[in-house]
Amino acid sequence: MTNPAPNRYPFSMPMGWFAVAESHEVEVGQSKAAYYFAQHLVLWRDEEGTAHVQDAFCPHLGAHLGHGGKVEGCEIACQFHGWKFDCDGVNTDIPYSDRTNRKAKIFTYPVVEANGFIYAWYHPHQEPPAWDVPIVEEIGGGEFVGPKRTSHVVQAAIQEMAENGVDSAHFRYVHDVNEVPVIHRYEADGHMAFMESTQKFPTPRGVVDGSICSTAHGPGVNIVRFGGIIDTLLVTATTPIDDQTTQCRFNFYVRSLGDAAVDSSVGDAFASEVDRQFEEDVPIWEHKAHLVRPALADNDGPFMKFRKWYSQFYADAISDERTVFPPPYWPDKMDETPAKATASARNRTID
Repeated sequence: MTNPAPNRYPFSMPMGWFAVAESHEVEVGQSKAAYYFAQHLVLWRDEEGTAHVQDAFCPHLGAHLGHGGKVEGCEIACQFHGWKFDCDGVNTDIPYSDRTNRKAKIFTYPVVEANGFIYAWYHPHQEPPAWDVPIVEEIGGGEFVGPKRTSHVVQAAIQEMAENGVDSAHFRYVHDVNEVPVIHRYEADGHMAFMESTQKFPTPRGVVDGSICSTAHGPGVNIVRFGGIIDTLLVTATTPIDDQTTQCRFNFYVRSLGDAAVDSSVGDAFASEVDRQFEEDVPIWEHKAHLVRPALADNDGPFMKFRKWYSQFYADAISDERTVFPPPYWPDKMDETPAKATASARNRTID
């Protein structure tokens, strides 16, 4: 028996680079609201084209700059009283005063725009970035086309979802595949983790040997390269909305076969299959308990090695009060199963 407790997990949100938007979602001169890291944010792009991410509330009287803040040059003006702030959050103008307010400063997140995403650096104690955002060279090079996009919001922490990557055994039972991935290599090096595996993929022309190579750059950025049927690149952006809710974006690119219609069809098929499997995992993630000391079998994947690597991204101590952290009671989710998720996924449209 498990007892309900206020904390869903023994850890809070990890530090790292996280996507807060796709680049095309924030136009020049636009401001918009967002909510990540359990914080209200304003995203805006100045008139020189640079993206910025700041805490949302004007320090004057608390207006949310994502709901009407006006971009003027390389500054954002509050829609409430016209106070202006620069890209560092410094108050630069109060239109009805001869002086600015040096204490009125908005917290500004370090930002890097790459791989089609706007990434913000999150650290619970506002420490500076500890590593760089990777640049995916295949994007924009002409050989790969895309992206095909899917996005999901899941009531689970990033770590809980990321553990799937080292869990080959669940493929047979959750995803109903005969051939599960075989992990040949899992290594951690600083903020990066590498995994190489192989899997047999059924096709109309017979079974094809496939390869999967993934590189995680902290908890928020994962680059996966698939080989076998067709070279496919998956750029995964996983971002905490709060300490128990996560947004996961998948952007798929396929090596062009020289025919736009065929490229699109292949991309759709690959994205749909990954999307189906993700949807099947969601009921597991949302309803499972987090076990601090899981009872593992001999041939289970490198769970504890993964957890040891992942633990470095928590700035605050991991709770040792309990060993079992159950999920909340969600009355409207009581009938969810992977099988029902499969049916839902088949009706999804890939962008």
